Amino acid sequence: MATWCANDSSEDDDVVQETEYDESEKDPTINVDLGEKAANDPPEETSSCHKTADGNGENYKGKKLLNPDGEQPDDSARETQILPQIYIPKKRLTCEEGVALFCNQILGTCTAEEADEAIAFYITEQIGNKRSWTAVWKTPPDALLLNCDVEDVPSVGVLVQVNCTPCEGKALPLHVTVSVAEPFSSNVANIPRELVEEVLKEYDYLVPILDVYPVQGLGSEVDNIAEALEHARFFYDFLWRDWDDEEECSEYAGQIEKRLQLYDHIQDGTIPGPISKRYHTTLEEYRSKRLELTKFQTSICGEATPGDAVECWKKYYEMSMLCGLLKFWEDMRLRSHGPFYSRIYKCRKGHRPTGKKMTHVVAQIMTTDMIKNFSLDTLIQQHDSLEGALESCFSGDMVVIFPGEYQADSLASLTDDIHIKGAGERQEVVIYSEPTSDNFVASKRSQVTLQDLTLVQRGTCDGIVVVESGQMTLKNCVLKCEGTGVCVLTGASLFMTNCEVTGAQGAGIELYPGSVAELHQNEIHHCSNQTSKDPKNSLGGINMKVLPEPQLRMSDNYIHDNHGYGVTILVPDNIQGNVNEDQVTASGDKNESGQLAKAIQKLSLNTSTNKFDSNSLGDLGLLHKMWFTS
Repeated sequence: MATWCANDSSEDDDVVQETEYDESEKDPTINVDLGEKAANDPPEETSSCHKTADGNGENYKGKKLLNPDGEQPDDSARETQILPQIYIPKKRLTCEEGVALFCNQILGTCTAEEADEAIAFYITEQIGNKRSWTAVWKTPPDALLLNCDVEDVPSVGVLVQVNCTPCEGKALPLHVTVSVAEPFSSNVANIPRELVEEVLKEYDYLVPILDVYPVQGLGSEVDNIAEALEHARFFYDFLWRDWDDEEECSEYAGQIEKRLQLYDHIQDGTIPGPISKRYHTTLEEYRSKRLELTKFQTSICGEATPGDAVECWKKYYEMSMLCGLLKFWEDMRLRSHGPFYSRIYKCRKGHRPTGKKMTHVVAQIMTTDMIKNFSLDTLIQQHDSLEGALESCFSGDMVVIFPGEYQADSLASLTDDIHIKGAGERQEVVIYSEPTSDNFVASKRSQVTLQDLTLVQRGTCDGIVVVESGQMTLKNCVLKCEGTGVCVLTGASLFMTNCEVTGAQGAGIELYPGSVAELHQNEIHHCSNQTSKDPKNSLGGINMKVLPEPQLRMSDNYIHDNHGYGVTILVPDNIQGNVNEDQVTASGDKNESGQLAKAIQKLSLNTSTNKFDSNSLGDLGLLHKMWFTS
């Protein structure tokens, strides 16, 4: 089985296909404290995000080579030249191009166990008869340097001459032979040449082929090799998962296609920034847990004790839970909403056993003047915190919040029919989200109302308000979003009037297939702020996903200054695929206009009483996107 390793790469790089030098490589004056090396220091291993021979993510050998006497480098180190520019592909692959390359051309009918060999064969084909070229060999800094801050020097690069000859006894060139090229060049100005020569000698001058980056200007043959190596690095950094060759998968190429779609949706902003950040955090946490488990198993000497077995099982369980969450992400049908983090929902209390309804007053101090407008038979309970009031609620209760700033985790799971309203002007009652939570307000009942409030989202991933089921009513509220806006899921209903929605990275209001919404006298502005390489991918003020069509009634709304359309109708790619390209015109195509008119008619969408202004793509429009798979 072919194995590879290469330099570290960030999971959330904007352009993955481009290999860029770190700042230290651009600055020839970077000097690193080489430190001192003990006479009998054993070889140490360093981590890498690409696959290696043992499959545990650790680098080959990784011996630290330093100035043995702790002295300053001689004059030869000061003659180190600047590294030449490596070849950088002009553009990254689109999702469709990635599917054609990885799923059709490279993998085909391969299983996960055969993926390494397929990648190696692809690289071999691209190399062809070009057996020698100049490249930059990159290796983690602790393979050569001691007492080095990784932030200063993420990798050590050295100019080498590559000789790509098939290894004896193996059909594919898993490694290449390298030698230090002239003039001696590195991104570390004071690294001695002798140290580089010594470490290469210990490796028998063989390094993994994915650790070498061809320099630019060597001709089309070498450029093709460089692109092939970038494709292989991309596969192992973003498409390969550690569990792939441990589980049976009848259609591995199909699994890779789902991961390509996920990556594309993160890149183009379909998945808003806070949600994609949480996904990356989960992926890194999974890798960390897996490494912890591997190291713990390796540390057990002899027969495992019961304590060792329990600890091993605990680490395995934690890793498996994270693996399950990542698999949710890779299924587009399950990913249609939010990060899919495990939540603990409260059991529905229902009505109070006595049948009576309570009004919960949230204020530090309650006076008779504060409740003078309540009816004489009102049952009142005072709370110092909003969280305490929500915990005490039964179905049918009301929560009245007096001016102040509040926080309440229980808003993330509203499982009873309650009415939450502010006392006074809406800007005087401000509720902040908990930054460490996955969601802010989530409703699952048929009669949940929020009124006269200001909601400020800080760091949560899901929509500022998510109507998961039943019906939610929003009256006279200000929703200041940081992640996504208001999400109405399939089968749920939203009634919103006289509200303001602003600042969402995704659409201000997102309607999922089969949802229902009535929007009257609202202001929706400055939404879909997620940076996207293609402005046409911006979701605008209101985003409607069809099949089956959501139901939307809207009147007297002011929708302005959103990135994208005021109202976006999102349709699957396969509908666009039926369009005859010959019918398309340069200005926005007649066929597209016909599709838009039909969609508006089918949705019974009447926007004539609404005001649209300064939305970057216009008032209404269609957006074709691969957002659902069967």
